[in-house]
Parts: sequence; C-alpha cells; structure tokens
Amino acid sequence: MDDDTTLYSIGELARLTGLTVKTIRFWSDTGVVPPTDRTPAGYRLYGPDALARLGLVRTLRELGVGLSAVQRVLGREVSVAQIAAVHADALDRQIRTLRMHRAVLRAVAVRGSTPEEMETMHKLAQLSELERRRLIDDFIDNAFEGVDVGPDFLAMLRDAMPMLPDDPTPEQVDAWIELAGLVQDDGFRAALRRAAADQVRARDEAGALDPHAGWQLAELVRVRTAAAREAGTEPESPAARPVVDELTRAYAELAGRADGPAFRAWLLERLEIGDESGYERYWRLVSVINGWPEPAMGPAVKWLIAALRAYDAQ
Repeated sequence: MDDDTTLYSIGELARLTGLTVKTIRFWSDTGVVPPTDRTPAGYRLYGPDALARLGLVRTLRELGVGLSAVQRVLGREVSVAQIAAVHADALDRQIRTLRMHRAVLRAVAVRGSTPEEMETMHKLAQLSELERRRLIDDFIDNAFEGVDVGPDFLAMLRDAMPMLPDDPTPEQVDAWIELAGLVQDDGFRAALRRAAADQVRARDEAGALDPHAGWQLAELVRVRTAAAREAGTEPESPAARPVVDELTRAYAELAGRADGPAFRAWLLERLEIGDESGYERYWRLVSVINGWPEPAMGPAVKWLIAALRAYDAQ
C-alpha cells in the first residue's frame, strides 16, 4: 500500500492512471498537478496526492471544464459544486444552440433552400427568446397603432406569444422563419391594420356587443361549416343555402340589423377584408410554433365567403 512518502515518476503515474505522459507533463507545466520533488538528474517526482488530483482533473476536463477553472477548484477558490453548476448552465445553452442548428439544417434539407435562404433562416433561428418576443411586440405595436381594438385584444395577442421550444422540430423552425418574415412585412401590417380598423367601424356601427355572444357565433360558424364540409356540401351548391341563411341571420342579430341582400353584401365585405389580411395565416404559424391545434376558423370563414359570393350571384 502506498504511504505518504511514496513518490512517482511521470511514467509510473501514466501507468497507474491510464493517461499519457504527454498529458501529465502538460498538466504539470500548467500547475494543476505540480511535482513534489525532482531526482538528482532533474526528473519530476509526484506524491500520492497526484493520483487523486489527476483523477479529478481528468474528470473535469472530460466534462469540458477549462484548465483555469480546474486550477481554481484545486486551489479551493471555488467548490466542485459551484463549477459544476456554472458549467451545466453553459452546456444547457450549447445544447439548445446545437438543437436549433440541427432543426435549421433539417428544415433547409426539406425545403431545398438556397444559400441565401439558409443564411436568413439561420439568423432568425438564432434570435434569443427575448429578441423573438421583442420582434412580435414591435409587430403588435406597429400593426394596431392608432386603431382602437381595445386592450383585451392586444393582451390576447401578447399572451399568445410564439415560443420556440428548446428542441424544435423542422416544422416549428420553418413556421418561425415564415412568421418572422411575415410580421416584418409592411404589406401584411398594413392589411392587418385595415382589417382591424374595419372591424372597429363595424363594432361601432352595431353598438355595444356581448363578447360571449360573439364567441357563441364564432362557434356556430365553425360547427355548421365543418358539418357542411364533412358532408361534402360545396359552398356554391343549393344545399349550402340553409347553412348560409342560418349563419347570416345569426350575424344580423348580433349586429342589430335586418338580414337581407344589403346586409349580406356588407357581411361579405367584412369577411373578405378580414380573410385577405393574413390574420388566419399568422395564427396558423403561431399554432405550429407553440404546438397548438390548427385554428379552425380559417377554413370556416373561407367556406362562408365562397357561399355568400355564390348566393349573391344566384
């Protein structure tokens, strides 16, 4: 058994630890495993504690801890626990970055992107969570500036912030790239502001509306049009008329107006402006990014628009 007076040469340490002589010499030169003594010929000799120090240094280095941090641990300036916590946080950041790189590369492979598109995707995907939130906040502030959409609507948009997970799928990265481009597009912002202003005018014309009644109407539209689509009822067909009649009467009742050709023309215009704004596309992308179910109102509104156009033409 070794005692406190046992001294080892570098070669003996290499045999006992499995490390190379070159590695031990390098660590010795940097001061993390200093020699205890030297032979008359000048060769280094190490005490029994060198075995324990080498084991700790090897473990920390294999975990990616830098030599300067290792020296602080060995010098008892910081504890192993402190170094481990800091390094684990750093690894978490690296892992998130690597996962994002992997998702971008997979998305590029699926899309067959050009080098320019890949560079744009990479830059947008590398944005921090704070930067992504700031991008969406800026979009919300700009798109609805000067339009009295109400604080509840804006709060709803901010609460539904698109949040890329730490390990996104290529579809989520793709959706984020598309969404980031969409919210920075001046044409989209202008179309959305126009649709919002149109809705505000319609709201003001109708007077105070019951929010609960509005949600009930949206659900009625979703259910009735979904049933029609599942039954194979084309919006242009005569079979669509009872659905159109029921829904337009519900819209008229909510707006406090009489159903008829004039109202249906007015309603069609409102729906078209909203549909052309790209608002549904925005929510579809947010839903993909956040892992939510696909919004159901987009297909419902498109079916109703087509049915109203056909109804008007008959």
